[in-house]
Amino acid sequence: MIIYPTIELMRGRCVSLRKGRLREAQIWEVDPVDIARSFVDAGAEAMHVTDLDAVAGDDCNLGLVSEIVRKVGIPVQVAGGFRTQERIARAFDFGAARVVMGTIAVRHPDWMKAMARSYPDQIVLAVDVWKGQVMVDGWREACVIAPETLIEEFASAPLAAVKITDIDNDIDATESSIGVIAHLAEYAKAPVIAAGLVHTIDDISRLKFVPNIAGTLIGRALVRGSVDLSEALAVAAEAKARTPEFI
Repeated sequence: MIIYPTIELMRGRCVSLRKGRLREAQIWEVDPVDIARSFVDAGAEAMHVTDLDAVAGDDCNLGLVSEIVRKVGIPVQVAGGFRTQERIARAFDFGAARVVMGTIAVRHPDWMKAMARSYPDQIVLAVDVWKGQVMVDGWREACVIAPETLIEEFASAPLAAVKITDIDNDIDATESSIGVIAHLAEYAKAPVIAAGLVHTIDDISRLKFVPNIAGTLIGRALVRGSVDLSEALAVAAEAKARTPEFI
């Protein structure tokens, strides 16, 4: 299982969201480029960066995201505001390994499928779930489509992965959230990346044995120090015959 240390950016600063609430972002007084380099030093094989301002169409973090991608030397998948082919192409031009899209997949599934065909194995479908509903527009609006239906809609698309987030997960609800994501993973043809579940090393031990979950994002737990990245990578790698270059 691949560990994706995660950076969430807002106005050039590292932040964490509680249950996806943009207005309740916790700001971390760390340099985003330095924290990205620390992930590499700890042995990370891949990384995830979410540009929260880009969700609202603000490109104020574009230069910073590009700098992180250029300087870390490992594959980086980027998320936030990918609604045009121009923006997707720009991310790949500055070296992003993948782009992650969610809202556009709900509102314009045919266009999303076309992008997946244009960039095979480089597009990640984001399925953000709150109380059984798919959320869009930065987790602010629920839509009528069921998460199972959304995942099945893209079964034939050449996606790199499906990222599933249980937004309602909290520190005392990891077991139920693993159940939610394990259920949804059954509908995915592409490898599944779980998000928002890891608060302790034990969570990684549980996740890695869930079928079709190929990776997990870890953000706040790394910054706050409740999970050590080197230890997390070691636990994720236990009992694996080999580690793919980028899953």
